[in-house]
Amino acid sequence: MISRIEGVLAELMDGRAMLACAGGITYELLVPGFDQQRLAVCIGQNVTFHTLHYLEAQGPTGPFIPRLIGFAAPEDRAFFELFTTVKGMGNRKALRALQLPCGAVAGAIAEKDVDLLKSLPEIGKRTAETIVAELSGKVDRFVELKPSNAIRHAGPDGQGDVRSELIRDAVAVLVQLGEPKLIARQLVDRALAADRTLSTPDQLMAAALRLKQLT
Repeated sequence: MISRIEGVLAELMDGRAMLACAGGITYELLVPGFDQQRLAVCIGQNVTFHTLHYLEAQGPTGPFIPRLIGFAAPEDRAFFELFTTVKGMGNRKALRALQLPCGAVAGAIAEKDVDLLKSLPEIGKRTAETIVAELSGKVDRFVELKPSNAIRHAGPDGQGDVRSELIRDAVAVLVQLGEPKLIARQLVDRALAADRTLSTPDQLMAAALRLKQLT
């Protein structure tokens, strides 16, 4: 079983990364949607993927083809493996659905935020409710930004609470301005990743809107 692989990121296509490794071998890896932007700036660079190796059936009577799914961190791989235990959630469907970082999706599950979950590709209302029902209470270790009412999960300085509330407020305003909830969350996450000093919903919302204008 291949659990980790390192090489030069030679090419990035929709949902696939081509990794040139030692010995002249190039591997094709499937990658989740939330990693596309990060990988886009790594073409030509040496990167490491934590991988999930599985066999994919080609139709009801066709052969099985080996596939590799690549993740930036082992925690992302672990969340993906948990996510795909949900009834009806296969690997391909999960890869398309995960357009937000695993921590953000885990946070939505912990908060029972069905609206955010159903805004993900491939996820309808019934599937979102199934995800919450089956994974609620199992995702705490993956949640990056804890809900503001869960004091027991906050860091010693309370920053987990503050940051979570900041993100929710900024997303709420963007949704009021007409942005789909998924796009609003993506913009907010990108803005925070670019500038960790943003400390008010207005600052965060303005930064997110600037990012939107650049895309």
